[in-house]
Amino acid sequence: MNELPQQLVNGLLLGSMYGLVAIGYTMVYGIVQLINFAHGEIFMTGAFGALSVYLWVLPNGTSMWVALPLMLVGAIIVAVLVAVGAERFAYRPLRGAPRLAPLITAIGLSLALQQAVWAWYPGAKDALTFPQIAGGPFEIGVTIQTGDIFLLVAAPLSMAVLGYFVMKTRTGRGMQATAQDPDTARLMGINTDRIIVVAFALGAAFAAVGGVAYGLKYGQIDFRMGFLLGLKAFTAAVLGGIGNIYGAMIGGVVLGVAETLATAYIADIPGMEKFGSNTWADVWAFVLLILVLLFRPQGLLGERVADRA
Repeated sequence: MNELPQQLVNGLLLGSMYGLVAIGYTMVYGIVQLINFAHGEIFMTGAFGALSVYLWVLPNGTSMWVALPLMLVGAIIVAVLVAVGAERFAYRPLRGAPRLAPLITAIGLSLALQQAVWAWYPGAKDALTFPQIAGGPFEIGVTIQTGDIFLLVAAPLSMAVLGYFVMKTRTGRGMQATAQDPDTARLMGINTDRIIVVAFALGAAFAAVGGVAYGLKYGQIDFRMGFLLGLKAFTAAVLGGIGNIYGAMIGGVVLGVAETLATAYIADIPGMEKFGSNTWADVWAFVLLILVLLFRPQGLLGERVADRA
Protein backbone atom coordinates (compact mmCIF):
# COMPACT_ATOMS: atom_id res chain seq x y z
CA MET A 1 0.00 0.00 0.00
CA ASN A 2 3.01 2.32 -0.04
CA GLU A 3 2.17 3.25 -3.59
CA LEU A 4 -1.38 4.36 -2.74
CA PRO A 5 -0.54 8.11 -2.51
CA GLN A 6 1.16 7.92 -5.91
CA GLN A 7 -1.83 6.14 -7.45
CA LEU A 8 -4.21 8.71 -5.97
CA VAL A 9 -2.16 11.53 -7.47
CA ASN A 10 -2.09 9.75 -10.82
CA GLY A 11 -5.85 9.32 -10.66
CA LEU A 12 -6.36 12.97 -9.74
CA LEU A 13 -4.28 14.08 -12.73
CA LEU A 14 -6.05 11.75 -15.12
CA GLY A 15 -9.45 12.70 -13.73
CA SER A 16 -8.73 16.42 -14.03
CA MET A 17 -8.05 15.91 -17.73
CA TYR A 18 -11.30 13.97 -18.13
CA GLY A 19 -13.12 16.73 -16.26
CA LEU A 20 -11.82 19.51 -18.51
CA VAL A 21 -13.19 17.70 -21.55
CA ALA A 22 -16.40 16.63 -19.79
CA ILE A 23 -17.31 20.27 -19.15
CA GLY A 24 -17.88 20.72 -22.89
CA TYR A 25 -20.22 17.75 -23.06
CA THR A 26 -22.26 18.85 -20.08
CA MET A 27 -22.53 22.54 -21.09
CA VAL A 28 -23.78 21.76 -24.60
CA TYR A 29 -26.18 19.11 -23.35
CA GLY A 30 -27.46 21.40 -20.62
CA ILE A 31 -28.50 24.03 -23.16
CA VAL A 32 -29.50 22.19 -26.35
CA GLN A 33 -29.71 18.58 -25.07
CA LEU A 34 -27.17 17.44 -27.65
CA ILE A 35 -24.50 14.83 -26.97
CA ASN A 36 -21.67 16.24 -29.06
CA PHE A 37 -19.68 13.09 -29.74
CA ALA A 38 -17.27 15.16 -31.84
CA HIS A 39 -16.10 16.93 -28.68
CA GLY A 40 -13.22 14.50 -28.24
CA GLU A 41 -11.94 15.64 -31.63
CA ILE A 42 -12.22 19.27 -30.49
CA PHE A 43 -9.83 18.24 -27.70
CA MET A 44 -7.55 16.66 -30.32
CA THR A 45 -7.53 19.70 -32.62
CA GLY A 46 -6.62 21.89 -29.65
CA ALA A 47 -3.54 19.76 -29.00
CA PHE A 48 -2.54 20.01 -32.67
CA GLY A 49 -3.08 23.78 -32.56
CA ALA A 50 -0.64 24.06 -29.66
CA LEU A 51 1.91 21.91 -31.47
CA SER A 52 1.54 24.05 -34.61
CA VAL A 53 2.34 27.20 -32.65
CA TYR A 54 5.46 25.59 -31.22
CA LEU A 55 6.71 24.26 -34.56
CA TRP A 56 5.73 27.06 -36.92
CA VAL A 57 5.62 30.25 -34.84
CA LEU A 58 8.07 30.03 -31.95
CA PRO A 59 11.83 30.19 -32.53
CA ASN A 60 14.07 27.45 -31.15
CA GLY A 61 15.02 27.89 -27.52
CA THR A 62 11.91 29.88 -26.55
CA SER A 63 11.46 29.98 -22.78
CA MET A 64 8.72 27.84 -21.24
CA TRP A 65 7.15 30.97 -19.73
CA VAL A 66 6.69 32.38 -23.23
CA ALA A 67 6.04 29.16 -25.14
CA LEU A 68 3.36 27.65 -22.90
CA PRO A 69 0.98 30.66 -22.88
CA LEU A 70 1.32 31.09 -26.64
CA MET A 71 0.74 27.38 -27.24
CA LEU A 72 -2.31 27.56 -25.00
CA VAL A 73 -3.69 30.52 -26.94
CA GLY A 74 -3.12 28.70 -30.22
CA ALA A 75 -4.86 25.58 -28.90
CA ILE A 76 -7.89 27.56 -27.72
CA ILE A 77 -8.20 29.50 -31.00
CA VAL A 78 -8.12 26.34 -33.12
CA ALA A 79 -10.50 24.40 -30.87
CA VAL A 80 -12.99 27.27 -30.59
CA LEU A 81 -13.01 27.86 -34.35
CA VAL A 82 -13.69 24.17 -35.01
CA ALA A 83 -16.42 24.00 -32.35
CA VAL A 84 -18.18 27.18 -33.47
CA GLY A 85 -17.99 26.05 -37.09
CA ALA A 86 -19.50 22.70 -36.14
CA GLU A 87 -22.33 24.39 -34.29
CA ARG A 88 -23.09 26.78 -37.14
CA PHE A 89 -22.91 24.42 -40.10
CA ALA A 90 -23.54 20.93 -38.66
CA TYR A 91 -25.79 21.28 -35.61
CA ARG A 92 -27.81 24.47 -35.99
CA PRO A 93 -29.62 23.31 -39.18
CA LEU A 94 -30.69 20.18 -37.27
CA ARG A 95 -31.84 21.90 -34.11
CA GLY A 96 -35.50 21.12 -34.73
CA ALA A 97 -34.87 17.66 -36.16
CA PRO A 98 -35.46 14.36 -34.34
CA ARG A 99 -32.73 13.70 -31.76
CA LEU A 100 -31.23 10.84 -33.76
CA ALA A 101 -30.22 13.17 -36.62
CA PRO A 102 -27.79 15.42 -34.67
CA LEU A 103 -26.44 12.37 -32.85
CA ILE A 104 -25.53 10.67 -36.13
CA THR A 105 -24.15 13.98 -37.41
CA ALA A 106 -21.92 14.26 -34.34
CA ILE A 107 -20.48 10.79 -34.92
CA GLY A 108 -19.89 11.61 -38.60
CA LEU A 109 -18.24 14.91 -37.68
CA SER A 110 -15.98 13.07 -35.23
CA LEU A 111 -14.72 10.76 -37.97
CA ALA A 112 -14.41 13.65 -40.45
CA LEU A 113 -12.23 15.69 -38.08
CA GLN A 114 -9.97 12.71 -37.45
CA GLN A 115 -9.48 12.15 -41.16
CA ALA A 116 -9.01 15.86 -41.85
CA VAL A 117 -6.15 16.11 -39.34
CA TRP A 118 -4.68 12.82 -40.58
CA ALA A 119 -4.69 14.07 -44.19
CA TRP A 120 -3.66 17.69 -43.61
CA TYR A 121 -1.10 17.67 -40.81
CA PRO A 122 2.46 16.65 -41.80
CA GLY A 123 3.43 13.42 -40.09
CA ALA A 124 0.02 12.93 -38.45
CA LYS A 125 -0.16 9.35 -39.73
CA ASP A 126 2.10 8.50 -36.78
CA ALA A 127 2.22 9.81 -33.23
CA LEU A 128 3.90 13.21 -33.09
CA THR A 129 6.27 14.28 -30.34
CA PHE A 130 4.83 17.04 -28.18
CA PRO A 131 7.44 19.50 -26.86
CA GLN A 132 8.39 18.79 -23.27
CA ILE A 133 9.04 22.39 -22.36
CA ALA A 134 8.33 22.04 -18.65
CA GLY A 135 11.32 19.96 -17.62
CA GLY A 136 11.65 16.66 -15.78
CA PRO A 137 9.88 15.12 -12.77
CA PHE A 138 10.40 16.04 -9.14
CA GLU A 139 9.65 14.36 -5.82
CA ILE A 140 7.42 15.68 -3.04
CA GLY A 141 6.65 12.35 -1.40
CA VAL A 142 5.13 11.31 -4.72
CA THR A 143 6.56 11.68 -8.21
CA ILE A 144 5.00 14.44 -10.30
CA GLN A 145 5.99 15.39 -13.82
CA THR A 146 6.63 19.10 -14.13
CA GLY A 147 4.11 19.24 -16.95
CA ASP A 148 1.45 17.89 -14.59
CA ILE A 149 1.73 21.07 -12.53
CA PHE A 150 0.06 22.83 -15.45
CA LEU A 151 -2.89 20.45 -15.19
CA LEU A 152 -3.12 20.75 -11.40
CA VAL A 153 -3.31 24.53 -11.73
CA ALA A 154 -5.42 24.71 -14.90
CA ALA A 155 -8.26 22.40 -13.80
CA PRO A 156 -9.35 24.20 -10.59
CA LEU A 157 -8.63 27.61 -12.12
CA SER A 158 -10.81 26.76 -15.11
CA MET A 159 -13.64 25.69 -12.82
CA ALA A 160 -13.35 28.89 -10.80
CA VAL A 161 -13.43 31.06 -13.93
CA LEU A 162 -16.39 29.12 -15.33
CA GLY A 163 -18.28 29.33 -12.04
CA TYR A 164 -17.80 33.09 -11.91
CA PHE A 165 -18.81 33.47 -15.56
CA VAL A 166 -22.00 31.44 -15.22
CA MET A 167 -23.12 32.96 -11.92
CA LYS A 168 -21.98 36.57 -12.17
CA THR A 169 -22.09 37.67 -15.80
CA ARG A 170 -25.06 38.58 -17.95
CA THR A 171 -24.17 35.98 -20.57
CA GLY A 172 -23.83 33.33 -17.85
CA ARG A 173 -27.28 34.13 -16.51
CA GLY A 174 -28.55 33.96 -20.08
CA MET A 175 -27.06 30.47 -20.33
CA GLN A 176 -28.92 29.44 -17.19
CA ALA A 177 -32.17 30.83 -18.53
CA THR A 178 -31.73 29.16 -21.91
CA ALA A 179 -30.98 25.84 -20.24
CA GLN A 180 -34.17 26.07 -18.16
CA ASP A 181 -36.56 27.21 -20.90
CA PRO A 182 -35.21 28.39 -24.27
CA ASP A 183 -38.58 29.59 -25.57
CA THR A 184 -39.24 31.81 -22.55
CA ALA A 185 -35.63 33.04 -22.62
CA ARG A 186 -36.13 34.06 -26.26
CA LEU A 187 -39.31 35.94 -25.37
CA MET A 188 -37.40 37.78 -22.63
CA GLY A 189 -34.97 39.14 -25.22
CA ILE A 190 -32.13 36.64 -24.83
CA ASN A 191 -30.36 35.79 -28.06
CA THR A 192 -30.40 32.01 -27.63
CA ASP A 193 -28.37 31.40 -30.80
CA ARG A 194 -25.56 33.50 -29.34
CA ILE A 195 -25.84 31.70 -26.00
CA ILE A 196 -25.49 28.32 -27.69
CA VAL A 197 -22.41 29.50 -29.60
CA VAL A 198 -20.87 30.71 -26.32
CA ALA A 199 -21.52 27.30 -24.75
CA PHE A 200 -19.78 25.54 -27.63
CA ALA A 201 -16.87 27.99 -27.48
CA LEU A 202 -16.39 27.68 -23.73
CA GLY A 203 -16.50 23.90 -23.88
CA ALA A 204 -13.93 23.96 -26.70
CA ALA A 205 -11.63 26.26 -24.73
CA PHE A 206 -11.59 23.88 -21.75
CA ALA A 207 -11.02 20.92 -24.09
CA ALA A 208 -8.06 22.78 -25.61
CA VAL A 209 -6.54 23.24 -22.16
CA GLY A 210 -6.98 19.51 -21.67
CA GLY A 211 -5.31 18.85 -25.02
CA VAL A 212 -2.22 20.83 -24.02
CA ALA A 213 -2.14 19.03 -20.68
CA TYR A 214 -2.34 15.68 -22.48
CA GLY A 215 0.62 16.54 -24.69
CA LEU A 216 2.70 17.70 -21.74
CA LYS A 217 1.80 14.59 -19.72
CA TYR A 218 2.29 11.87 -22.33
CA GLY A 219 4.82 13.53 -24.63
CA GLN A 220 3.01 12.73 -27.87
CA ILE A 221 -0.28 13.30 -29.68
CA ASP A 222 -2.04 11.68 -32.64
CA PHE A 223 -5.22 12.13 -34.64
CA ARG A 224 -6.99 9.28 -32.80
CA MET A 225 -6.32 10.59 -29.29
CA GLY A 226 -9.68 12.30 -28.87
CA PHE A 227 -11.97 9.35 -29.60
CA LEU A 228 -11.43 7.16 -26.53
CA LEU A 229 -10.67 10.04 -24.20
CA GLY A 230 -13.83 11.76 -25.41
CA LEU A 231 -15.89 8.69 -24.54
CA LYS A 232 -14.34 8.62 -21.08
CA ALA A 233 -15.05 12.33 -20.65
CA PHE A 234 -18.67 11.64 -21.60
CA THR A 235 -18.66 8.90 -18.95
CA ALA A 236 -17.38 11.47 -16.45
CA ALA A 237 -20.17 13.89 -17.41
CA VAL A 238 -22.80 11.19 -16.88
CA LEU A 239 -21.14 10.11 -13.63
CA GLY A 240 -21.21 13.65 -12.24
CA GLY A 241 -24.69 14.44 -13.57
CA ILE A 242 -25.13 15.46 -17.18
CA GLY A 243 -25.85 19.18 -17.39
CA ASN A 244 -24.06 19.89 -14.10
CA ILE A 245 -20.79 21.70 -14.79
CA TYR A 246 -19.33 21.05 -11.33
CA GLY A 247 -20.49 17.46 -11.53
CA ALA A 248 -18.49 17.06 -14.76
CA MET A 249 -15.23 17.84 -12.98
CA ILE A 250 -16.12 15.74 -9.94
CA GLY A 251 -17.15 12.87 -12.20
CA GLY A 252 -13.86 13.16 -14.05
CA VAL A 253 -11.84 12.96 -10.85
CA VAL A 254 -13.87 10.00 -9.56
CA LEU A 255 -13.46 8.19 -12.88
CA GLY A 256 -9.73 8.90 -13.05
CA VAL A 257 -9.09 7.71 -9.49
CA ALA A 258 -11.28 4.62 -9.95
CA GLU A 259 -9.55 3.69 -13.21
CA THR A 260 -6.09 4.15 -11.74
CA LEU A 261 -6.80 2.21 -8.56
CA ALA A 262 -8.48 -0.61 -10.48
CA THR A 263 -5.48 -0.93 -12.76
CA ALA A 264 -3.07 -0.89 -9.83
CA TYR A 265 -4.79 -3.19 -7.34
CA ILE A 266 -7.20 -5.58 -9.06
CA ALA A 267 -4.21 -7.71 -10.11
CA ASP A 268 -3.48 -8.27 -6.40
CA ILE A 269 -6.81 -10.08 -5.93
CA PRO A 270 -6.38 -13.88 -6.25
CA GLY A 271 -7.76 -15.08 -9.56
CA MET A 272 -7.99 -11.54 -10.98
CA GLU A 273 -4.35 -11.13 -12.04
CA LYS A 274 -5.04 -10.70 -15.74
CA PHE A 275 -7.73 -8.07 -15.15
CA GLY A 276 -5.39 -5.53 -13.55
CA SER A 277 -3.14 -4.63 -16.47
CA ASN A 278 -3.23 -1.26 -18.25
CA THR A 279 -5.06 -2.89 -21.15
CA TRP A 280 -8.05 -3.35 -18.82
CA ALA A 281 -8.15 0.29 -17.69
CA ASP A 282 -10.62 1.26 -20.41
CA VAL A 283 -12.83 -1.72 -19.55
CA TRP A 284 -13.16 -0.66 -15.92
CA ALA A 285 -13.98 2.90 -16.94
CA PHE A 286 -16.94 1.76 -19.01
CA VAL A 287 -17.99 -0.79 -16.40
CA LEU A 288 -18.32 2.17 -14.05
CA LEU A 289 -20.48 3.96 -16.65
CA ILE A 290 -22.80 0.95 -16.90
CA LEU A 291 -23.12 0.75 -13.13
CA VAL A 292 -23.97 4.45 -12.90
CA LEU A 293 -26.60 4.15 -15.61
CA LEU A 294 -28.12 1.15 -13.84
CA PHE A 295 -28.18 2.41 -10.27
CA ARG A 296 -27.96 6.22 -10.39
CA PRO A 297 -28.66 7.47 -13.92
CA GLN A 298 -28.98 11.07 -12.69
CA GLY A 299 -25.30 11.04 -11.64
CA LEU A 300 -23.56 11.88 -8.38
CA LEU A 301 -24.73 15.50 -8.15
CA GLY A 302 -27.94 15.01 -10.12
CA GLU A 303 -28.92 16.04 -13.62
CA ARG A 304 -29.81 19.71 -13.99
CA VAL A 305 -31.71 19.47 -17.24
CA ALA A 306 -35.47 19.22 -17.46
CA ASP A 307 -36.92 16.88 -20.06
CA ARG A 308 -38.25 19.02 -22.91
CA ALA A 309 -39.32 16.17 -25.16
